[in-house]
Amino acid sequence: MSSPIRVGITHGDINGIGYEVVLKAVCDEHIPELFTPVFYGSPQIVEKARREFNLELLPIHIVKNQGDIRDGKLNIVEIDVTHNDVEPGIPTEKSGLAAVKALELACDALENGEIQVLVTAPISKKAVQSEEFKFPGHTEYLQERLGKGAHALMVLFNDILKVALVTTHLPLSKVPQAITRQRVLDQIRSFEKVLKSDFTCERPKIAVLSLNPHCGDEGLLGTEEKNEIIPAIEDAKKEGILAFGPYSADGFFSTDAYRNFDGILAMYHDQGLAPFKALAGDTGVNFTGGLPFIRTSPDHGTAYDLAWKDKADPVSMRQAIYKAIDLYRNRMNHQRAASNPLRKARTERGADKTVDLTKEEID
Repeated sequence: MSSPIRVGITHGDINGIGYEVVLKAVCDEHIPELFTPVFYGSPQIVEKARREFNLELLPIHIVKNQGDIRDGKLNIVEIDVTHNDVEPGIPTEKSGLAAVKALELACDALENGEIQVLVTAPISKKAVQSEEFKFPGHTEYLQERLGKGAHALMVLFNDILKVALVTTHLPLSKVPQAITRQRVLDQIRSFEKVLKSDFTCERPKIAVLSLNPHCGDEGLLGTEEKNEIIPAIEDAKKEGILAFGPYSADGFFSTDAYRNFDGILAMYHDQGLAPFKALAGDTGVNFTGGLPFIRTSPDHGTAYDLAWKDKADPVSMRQAIYKAIDLYRNRMNHQRAASNPLRKARTERGADKTVDLTKEEID
């Protein structure tokens, strides 16, 4: 590409580990060769973090207006909070408002083409709640704001494992009623598209987990498998999707069966995320698939217990940034290939040679 990809990064909750992991992830002098960081945060808090964590940052450029982003620098789009507003380890109304403002400005930039991808630092789901923001998390907000009719899909991944969810931030008591044939089928379809366009899987194999222990034991432990999940898998197969299951989650992850599939579809949040985080360690990345734009985040939360103590590990944030760039390039390549597919040459029945196409047919 002629210029580095511009990566928008929101500061998340100022009282968590967002500033520490973001700035540690982008303080390498070689960063400008890879991408241009555009940080939605407070210059004062950046300076506070630089001093407290002893960081050597790139030259800082404060973005004053649209189009003012500069390559080779740490661009900061200013959010109206200061170092005096930082209360380490405590979610506050001010930290919530600042997190939402950064997210809104970053989404504006995505829509205006000022940045190509978005990486979000962790927020407090409690602190961000207000009359204007009533979303349980980033995924739901981005679906509403950027979805444009698309189907958002929460995907946790690293180099060996990709886990998507049928339900996301939903109380466990409400999960069974949300597991419907149509919803499971929609998530299988969406996951297949994401695996093809963003992960370069030409014919992805998808494992679908059960909801109940032992896949419901033929209805003894629950009927969701028989009535909803299995019919959805059969519907997907009729559409040519390589969907298999349902598999009992405990045996599936403990026997390394996950290595035989390109993606795993879990029924609810902890069913997929608990084993994923145990297997992925610090390498996991959260990706909102199915949207017109690439958005990733580290697979950890605000970690208030570590906030502003110089103890937070930036590995997952660094992975989120680099993987966002990879996903963006994969999608661009996929879109280019899909927009100009090669026409298949016709062959005569019983003949070994391909029938020559005329110049007009080729054109």
